[in-house]
Amino acid sequence: MLVQKDRRPAIGRVLFCGRGAYMKNKLLIAGTSLLAFVGGQLGAACAADVALPTKAPPPVAPPAYDWNGFYLGGHLAYAAGSSHWATSGATGSFGLYQGFEAFKGTGSYFAGLQAGYNFMLPNRLLIGAELDGSFPSFPNKAGVSIGGSSALASPFGAETYQETMLSFGTVRGRVGYAPSHWLFYVTGGFAWTYNRLTLTQLANGLTEKQFLWRSGWLAGGGVETAIAPHWTARLEYLLTDYAAANVTFPSTRQRFNSDFLVSELRAGLNYRLDDQPARTANDLSFAAVRTDNFAVHGQSTFLEQYAAPFHSPYVGQNSLIPNQGRETFDITAYLGWRLWQGAELWINPEIDQGFGLSGTLGVAGFTSGEAYKIGSSYPYSRLQRIFIRQTINLGGDSEKVEGAANQFDGSRTSNRLVLTIGKFAATDMFDNNKYAHDPRKDFMNWALIDTGTFDYAADAWGYTYGAAVEWYQGSWTIRGGWFDLSVSPNSGDLDASFGQFQWIAEIERRYELWGHPGKIAVTGFLSRGFMGSFQDAINLAQASSGPANISAVRKYQSRGGVSINLEQEVTADLGVFMRAGWADGNIEPYEFTDVDRTVAAGLSLNGKQWGRPGDTFGLAGIVNNISKVHQQFFNDGGLGILVGDGTLPHPGFEQIIETYYVFPLFASRVTFDYQFIVNPGYNRDRGPVSVVGARMHLEF
Repeated sequence: MLVQKDRRPAIGRVLFCGRGAYMKNKLLIAGTSLLAFVGGQLGAACAADVALPTKAPPPVAPPAYDWNGFYLGGHLAYAAGSSHWATSGATGSFGLYQGFEAFKGTGSYFAGLQAGYNFMLPNRLLIGAELDGSFPSFPNKAGVSIGGSSALASPFGAETYQETMLSFGTVRGRVGYAPSHWLFYVTGGFAWTYNRLTLTQLANGLTEKQFLWRSGWLAGGGVETAIAPHWTARLEYLLTDYAAANVTFPSTRQRFNSDFLVSELRAGLNYRLDDQPARTANDLSFAAVRTDNFAVHGQSTFLEQYAAPFHSPYVGQNSLIPNQGRETFDITAYLGWRLWQGAELWINPEIDQGFGLSGTLGVAGFTSGEAYKIGSSYPYSRLQRIFIRQTINLGGDSEKVEGAANQFDGSRTSNRLVLTIGKFAATDMFDNNKYAHDPRKDFMNWALIDTGTFDYAADAWGYTYGAAVEWYQGSWTIRGGWFDLSVSPNSGDLDASFGQFQWIAEIERRYELWGHPGKIAVTGFLSRGFMGSFQDAINLAQASSGPANISAVRKYQSRGGVSINLEQEVTADLGVFMRAGWADGNIEPYEFTDVDRTVAAGLSLNGKQWGRPGDTFGLAGIVNNISKVHQQFFNDGGLGILVGDGTLPHPGFEQIIETYYVFPLFASRVTFDYQFIVNPGYNRDRGPVSVVGARMHLEF
């Protein structure tokens, strides 16, 4: 039977069909609704995987800097102030401010170290405690660093009264608020100082010195900010009032009562010790300051030497003394600021203390490059380097540069021009040798770390003002420099007029020999200044029947010299080096040491051969000599920079052997050193001498 389809709309069918049809359609609607619901849920699930336009969440603020924990640091500062004094029949006062003398390195500035602990409350209120120690600059000619003097008339005649700080420190609390990576604080507490007081009678030159501990209080405030992970920088002002104290000078029984008020402006850096990653016992160095524009490095070196008893039939003013030990200590900060593309500013404040053997006298090839010509029993501060370096890339292969002392990390091209101006050491760039150049890491003897005849311009600490240019092109480098000489030979002060100066030139060739790198360099210098000729001094001594006096015959003239410097890698673990030099032996050396001819050679062997790749063994020999007229000058009682036994009847070559072994110990490197010296000071009547030494060096 034919069945005709119902063509009415479905809704009509729902509305107008019978009851069975109605129930059937009702189920259909319910099923459709269920499918719609399930489809909606599946659509929502799929939408989670489809990137649909949505409103971005608000940015998350970085966590606030955590100031909690222990920290260590250093500071560089300038001081001023006043002292009021009274004695029987006289009163007076003097200021403590001393202006900075760039060519003498003096002034009322100081450097020091601090350590402390911060505790921050949940509301970012900070409570802390800190202690510090500070050391003034090297005293000026009057013997003053942070201090002053007064003239007075007393029953004993005209006198001068003087007081200067030798060392000082504080123990104080801090309270501040740290809204983020900035900290604003006030500080106050206990202060102490150790001062030297001097009374001089002008009529007879009698000078008495007394030492005084002072104590008092301090108050101040400052601001500190985070500059890198673990590192913060600060600027603070402190006012210190030391209580009135008195001292009596024994010879005159004069009693002085005085106060001492000091104002300080300090800039400092702190390193937070908390949250350190796990490290091995031999890897305890601080994390570096890594920013685009600033860099901080540092080092500390302690060196002890002992000269054993030796044959010494006579002793002169500049003789090496038998059976004597001496030590030196220094700590240096290398603070860098990237000025613009390729330009760097570096400042190196340093704290020094100690003496070389016999006051750094007695051997032309002196035994310790860590010993300066001027020593001190008390620690003092110096600004050893302040210079700007500009590097101009000229093409060639790109070289990666690792960050180090006085060097930013980055890259440079193999062909480049480097310009340096300011205060630095001429040996920072001239007469370099990778196996023998750093008395803090390798050999110690002066005639090994530098060529003995290289009479480079320098003050008594080895630094001077000048300018240098270096042109690197392929395997060649040409260097030239102009440097300021000291005011007189072997002086601690530089010539502010630059009327006495030195030219230095060097040509260097790098090469490979059987696949191992090597280098040869020829260095020449020409000094222009007031220097004495040995023959003139001898003639004057014969005419006056006195000892030869080189200072009495000085006139403006020139002295030059030339040297050769070779280094060669033999294997990956073994390197050899050689130095040789000649200088004019008719005119006195100006700055370095008493050597007219020299030859030195040695080797450096890494400990990988015996399973200790962190160790190094070194061995070297030196032969120094002087001209015949130079020998006669010493025989006539003349004194040189380091040498002068009062007589030299039997001159001979000064011969030295040095050997050392260095190994890592925790965060430091420890060295044991031995030197054997034949004919110290060219004198066959004295010696031979055995000198043993130990050195501990830390870099951070």
